[in-house]
Formats: sequence, structure tokens, C-alpha cells
Amino acid sequence: MSDRPADDRFERPTVWSNPSSRAQGTTPGSFAARPEIGGPRSFCSPDTPGMPQPSDRTAWDFMPPGWTPPRAGETRWTPPPGWTPVTQLDFARLGVVTAEMARVAEREPHLTPEQVRDEVAAGRLVIPANKVHLGHRLDPMCIGRASRTKVNANMGASPVSSSTAEEVEKLRWAERWGADTVMDLSTGGDLDATRDAIVRNSTVPIGTVPIYSMILGRRIEDLDADVILKGLEHQARQGVDYFTVHAGVRREHLPLVRRRLIGIVSRGGSLLAKWMLVHRRQNPMYELWDEICEILRRFDVTFSIGDGLRPGGLADATDEAQLAELETLGELTERAWRHGVQVMVEGPGHVPFDQIEYNMKLQRRLCHGAPFYVLGPLVTDIFPGYDHITSCIGATAAAYHGAAMLCYVTPKEHLGLPKKDDVKQGCIAYRIAAHAADVALGIPGTRDRDDELTKARAALNWEKHIELSFDPDTARAYHDEDLDVDTDFCAMCGHDWCSVRISKEIVEFTSGKDADYAWRQPKVTEALSAEQREILERRGVLAPEEIHRLASKTRSRMGAATGQKASCHSDYADDEEALRLQEDELRAEPASR
Repeated sequence: MSDRPADDRFERPTVWSNPSSRAQGTTPGSFAARPEIGGPRSFCSPDTPGMPQPSDRTAWDFMPPGWTPPRAGETRWTPPPGWTPVTQLDFARLGVVTAEMARVAEREPHLTPEQVRDEVAAGRLVIPANKVHLGHRLDPMCIGRASRTKVNANMGASPVSSSTAEEVEKLRWAERWGADTVMDLSTGGDLDATRDAIVRNSTVPIGTVPIYSMILGRRIEDLDADVILKGLEHQARQGVDYFTVHAGVRREHLPLVRRRLIGIVSRGGSLLAKWMLVHRRQNPMYELWDEICEILRRFDVTFSIGDGLRPGGLADATDEAQLAELETLGELTERAWRHGVQVMVEGPGHVPFDQIEYNMKLQRRLCHGAPFYVLGPLVTDIFPGYDHITSCIGATAAAYHGAAMLCYVTPKEHLGLPKKDDVKQGCIAYRIAAHAADVALGIPGTRDRDDELTKARAALNWEKHIELSFDPDTARAYHDEDLDVDTDFCAMCGHDWCSVRISKEIVEFTSGKDADYAWRQPKVTEALSAEQREILERRGVLAPEEIHRLASKTRSRMGAATGQKASCHSDYADDEEALRLQEDELRAEPASR
């Protein structure tokens, strides 16, 4: 029910949900469409006129052969005699809440275990959890538009860069910076050892593009059914949770690519296009789809059906080739569901901002609500080196309009293999995109941390402000670069011009008066940590000796040389005098900058 005031003179849109679990602040709430958990519009944007409407079909409309529909008064299908459930989709169709579904509900507090089960049964939500990986360190999660938006990080050794040890380190780094899944896209080094090490060390689902391994030591022209099926089974046995399989690129689609500015930019798509042109036959992945489904079902590997004809530049977006392939991805989704295999679908990488909503909602229709996993998309092509920014703009829109998982883009996109800091920058950019979309969609509780940080900021409680931030080390380093004392202003405005301090002092305002964020007195902050010091060194704003002084800043400010005690030390001053000395030092700072 809408909570819009009846006399709203500004005619604000109807508000159906609030991303704050306590409805804090004065904002009316989310302007997204009314949430319908259990339907095709769980969390979604209002439709711009002319947008494709959701499909009226789900995975329930594509049951395996031999299942008996529910009789009058019943709600569940009946499997044939002797049939054994294997996948999360199998169990969901039987009405069973698995341990993995229960864990997902713990991690998605706005969903009940039964809602998770029902979304899996409808095909709108997947739990990528290979049975082998569950025996290692995997913490089950879900991907679907009823849940929070997820972020994937790509990594992998190339023929000219990186190693197994470096990729495992990048995995741990990606997990630290918020990657919900990781794809190993290695094309060089010991692919088998790298993949095995990543799976064994990962707490998040791992995805791969199996064709990369299939052509090691052989020409793409020599790829055959035996190599394909054995390669897939081997990686499934290793514990890979989801496979990108480019089965939607069909021979009849290739003429549609001829006039593109940049042809086929998907590695898997281009390899299979070459195979088809050489052999004058249909895509072998498409022809072997049923056999591939049988392998994936045995291990509960989730399909991430690849978009081999995704556009590689704005000039080729939403063209006939891309949409013809998407139509085939819908067909493949239906066929995989008939085998009991979980499915998500991959989407485009370069799309003008105005076309993003259409792309998201067309996929929702053609693929019957199967989770959409998109790369970006980039909304402009002229910023190499900054494509984590150009793409996270598109990613925010994509998630708001229906994408369930966002594949990160790093600053090295189009330029080279990402290194450790590139992984961090890509993860953070995409966590921003995912979080912004979830707040906009009104997913319950997604704004709670924002509200707490806002209250800490209003109270000028720098310690809590920084503690609540996504990257406390960077926030602290940037703050202390200018003013290494937590007090009632920062170096941006100085004391007299601080609007937040003034608002806090106005008795009639609530701002800054939350008792949970009250603080007593200014204090010199702790010495820089090693990571904070590295951040400032990379920035290059401060001279090395200034950064060194920040590492022992209280001593420096109070006049202590190395091996001596500062003037505010308790040997020389009581508590009040020490505070006075520090406040005097603060007053010596410039009032503004």
C-alpha cells in the first residue's frame, strides 16, 4: 500500500517500499515499482512506455519429461518413479528447502527460506553451488532479482602475465573487496592447477569459460564432441560452480555481424564462429546442449549462458545479431530447465544509456525471468583507463532495470590483464553500482548502513564515520592527509564554515544529536597503518617526510623528536593540559582551503 500523503502537492510517485528498515530520515522511500516477491516483478523499475512486458512463463512451464502435473487441490508436480533429485532446482520443484536455501535466506534477510525455494523453482533465482565445492569452503549465495544485486570479479593468468599463486592472491583480494563470485578466465600457465587452487581456496562461487581449456594444445578447428564433453565433466569434477557456454551463437547469426564496427568481441563467441565457418556446420555447443545439460545436472553446475555476440562498442549495441542470439538464449534456458539445470543468462557489454532498460526488460521476457548477468555495460567508449567508471554508470542502470549480477570492469579493461589494485578498483566501483541500485529498488534494509553513517557524519563522529565506510583505510588516510585530529570540522571547510557543525548546534534540529554517536572531545588519531601509509604514498600529495610524520603524528605535532616525549605526554601535562595543547595545535591549522 502506498504511503504517499493524500495532499502531496508535489505529485511524487507512489512509494511502495523503503530501503531503510527503520524508515529513518525524511525521504518518502523508493520510487521503484511495487515489489512482487513470487512474481516476475520482484524488485524492478517502473516501465518506460513501450518497454517489453515480463513473460507469463517460468521454469514451471518447462518441466522434465515424465513429471505429473498437480491434481485438483495439490500444488506440487510429481516426479516419475525412481527419479532422484540432484540440483537445487530439483529440490525446489519438490518443495524441499535445502541447507543451501536456508543459508541464502540468512544472507538475504528480506527473504524467507520458502521464498528462496519458490524463486529457485520458478527459475528466477539460482544458487551456484557445485556439490564438490560445497565440500571445500563455499558459502552458498544466490543470484536473482528478488535478492540483492551481486558482483562478479574476473581474473585469470594469460600467456604473457600472472601465475597460479598470483591468481589465488587476487581471489582473496576480490573476496575482501566484495566480489560475490569470481570467474577464472585463465588462458595461459597451468590452467588446471590454477583452477583447482582457486576452487579449493574460494568461499564464493567460481565460474569458468571451459572452451579456453578445450583448445589448449589444439587448433579451434580440431574441437569435437568428445573434447567438449570430457572438458566440461573434468571442470565439473573439480568443483566449478557455473559455466559460461556460448551455445547461442548460431551459424545463421554470423551474416548479421558483417557490418559491425568491431565484429565479435567475445573470445568464446569468436572461436566458435571460426569453427562454424571452417566446418560449415552448426555451433557444436548448441548441437550438444542436451548432453551438456546432463553433465551439469550431475554436479549441480549452473549455466551462465554466454552472449557470444554481445556488442563491443556503442555503434553495435542492440543490433540484429545481439537480439537474435538473445532469442536463442531463451530457447536454451527452456531446454536446460527441462533437465533440471539452473540457468542464468549473460548480457551485453557496451550499450548507450538510453538503451539499457530495453535490453534488461527484453531479456526478462525472452528468458522468462532467468537471472541476467551483465558486463557493465559501458555507456561510452572513449575513456580507456577509466572504464571501471564508464561501466559502473551503466551497471547501476542495468541493475535498477532488472540485471541480477554485474560483472565488474577494471581500469585495465581493453588495455591489459588487471593487477591487484585494478581488482580492488573494479570491485569497489561495482559495489557502488550494486548498492545504489538496491537502495533505489527499495530492497528492505539496504540503506541501513548509509543511514548510520549519515548520523555519524551529522554528529561529526569521525571514528564511527570512517568505521562505517566501505573502505575505512582509504577514508582515514584521506582525512588525516589534511587534518590528523578528529574534531568538529574537517579541512574542507574549516571550523567557521562547517555547515554540519552549525546544523548540530541549532537546538531545533535533530541533526547530529543521536546519543549513539555522541563524542566528548577532539583527539589526535592513531598513527597511520601500513595500508594507509601506502595509500598516501601512492597519491603523491605529501612529501615522504610528511607521511613519516603522520606515522608518528602525535609526537611530531607536540614537538617531540625521535627518542623524545611530546609536550602533551602525561609526564609533562595532565589530561586537561594535554587536551589544551592539542587544541592549540588545531587552531594553528588554516581555517579553510
